[in-house]
Amino acid sequence: MSLPARPANDRMIGGVCAALARRFGTSTTTMRVIFLASCLLPGPQFLLYIVLWILLPSEDKARSAW
Repeated sequence: MSLPARPANDRMIGGVCAALARRFGTSTTTMRVIFLASCLLPGPQFLLYIVLWILLPSEDKARSAW
């Protein structure tokens, strides 16, 4: 299983929600709403977002690797 690539054109902040939306077959708006709703719960959501931003490759870099 490979990591989804962050899209080059559908980004807000880092493109993490857009990449996860592609991976799970949902819209980017839905994924962003889920992320914002999860921020109301206690936990490391912002840290997880930053970690995913670092770990998920950019679509441009993923294309050049092939």
